[in-house]
Amino acid sequence: MKVDNNEIEQRIDHFKAAVKKAGLKLTHQRLEIFREIASSVDHPDAIGVYNLVKGRMPTVSLDTVYRTLWTLNDLGLISALGTSHESVRFDANLKQHHHFVCVKCGMVRDFENEKFNLLEVHKDIEEFGSIVDTHIEVRGICNSCK
Repeated sequence: MKVDNNEIEQRIDHFKAAVKKAGLKLTHQRLEIFREIASSVDHPDAIGVYNLVKGRMPTVSLDTVYRTLWTLNDLGLISALGTSHESVRFDANLKQHHHFVCVKCGMVRDFENEKFNLLEVHKDIEEFGSIVDTHIEVRGICNSCK
């Protein structure tokens, strides 16, 4: 499964406009780091992005990748999946969708489900804070691991 080239280009155009609007420089490193996330269906973690970008840009550092990913997350250009900075994965698909996560190998894949989109969050959740976004993460064993 691949991300459609038109979708990748739309994401990159949106990225360029958002970086400019935020007053940040559109550096080659930022663009290549975002391109990896935008073209991936694997929801790579920072080390995975680093390894892919390093092949094209040997001078990029892991620190630069981490800082860039968190900047992109703060700008709303990608979303972080997971709870700790050590194991966070990143996703450039900002359309409403949900995730299937393999509990054996860690593979993550997007899926859409209209009924999940309409799921109402119980008011008791508000005692914890304000809801910004919701998505459902389904955990199971992928076909490769069966």
